[in-house]
Amino acid sequence: MNSGRQSAIVAIGGGTGMPVLLKGLKQYTGDITAIASVADDGGSSGRLREELGMIPPGDIRNCLAALAEADPAVIAAFQHRFETGSLAGHSMGNLFLAAMARVCGDAGMAIERAGDLLEARGRVIPASLDDVTLCAVKSGGLEVAGQSAIMAEPGPCQRVWLEPDRTQAPTEAVAAIGDADLVVLGPGSLFTSLIPNLLIEDIRTAVAGVSCPRVFICNVMTQPGETDGFGAADHLRAVMDHAGEEIIDAVVVNDSSSMPGEAFNNGRNGEEPVAPEIERLESMGARVILADVVRNDEAGQHDSRKLAAAVMSLMDTRDNCRSLPR
Repeated sequence: MNSGRQSAIVAIGGGTGMPVLLKGLKQYTGDITAIASVADDGGSSGRLREELGMIPPGDIRNCLAALAEADPAVIAAFQHRFETGSLAGHSMGNLFLAAMARVCGDAGMAIERAGDLLEARGRVIPASLDDVTLCAVKSGGLEVAGQSAIMAEPGPCQRVWLEPDRTQAPTEAVAAIGDADLVVLGPGSLFTSLIPNLLIEDIRTAVAGVSCPRVFICNVMTQPGETDGFGAADHLRAVMDHAGEEIIDAVVVNDSSSMPGEAFNNGRNGEEPVAPEIERLESMGARVILADVVRNDEAGQHDSRKLAAAVMSLMDTRDNCRSLPR
């Protein structure tokens, strides 16, 4: 990392996990590029996608709000979700992005202008501007199409893919990865928010080709309908199976000793704490960063500040942060 400039960090993911990370990272640097998944087909995003033919805005909106430094009232309005009337279920931010895309004639420009309005400390780029459908093979060999249908079908995922399979990433996303001092994958729903980004060849190739550290943030809890019974090594194995054996240098895993005992015994809605599996991770060639990264008031969720601190510990003090010993 060159002295005199901020660390350039690229975060790749989606869902509710990546915004948690972004809120913490923006305390360290303003040179953040969030590459957000566009596989969502449920809720407000799914409705706007179907009715207006736009990329789903939900994950993009949440990342913009996480990076925002604007007046809290503006951020709250951007995140406001209508509860009644014909707009019920829609968030103001989704509608704003839809309108801005019409005004600008370009989804990428619409997101950039929204970032300006929110005074975002960083930028958000969609993983693709193409209309894609996420498909999966679930346990037992059942094939399911659509992110929301995948999450609703019981049992863990075995494999996911995008249709069409020749999806392209924006050139800005590929360039940001190439210029990064650190690439962060996750946290978030493993098969429906994180891996879909790596199924895009441009992104997968760019991440595989960088010499800066590439860190995977393992989820704290398993997710019913996706990662039932998965330990940390199972999460990493899924990433490697879809994106290649050399795609990850390090893994951030929650130190389970920091979680209260009831979190282990009373999984919420079928969730269970993810076992660290440190030896298995190391046998797969990954450096393990074991740390307390959960909220004090909610053991099943990442804490923004703790998580960002664990990630930033990978940034060494040398002039050029381009290698990570395992």
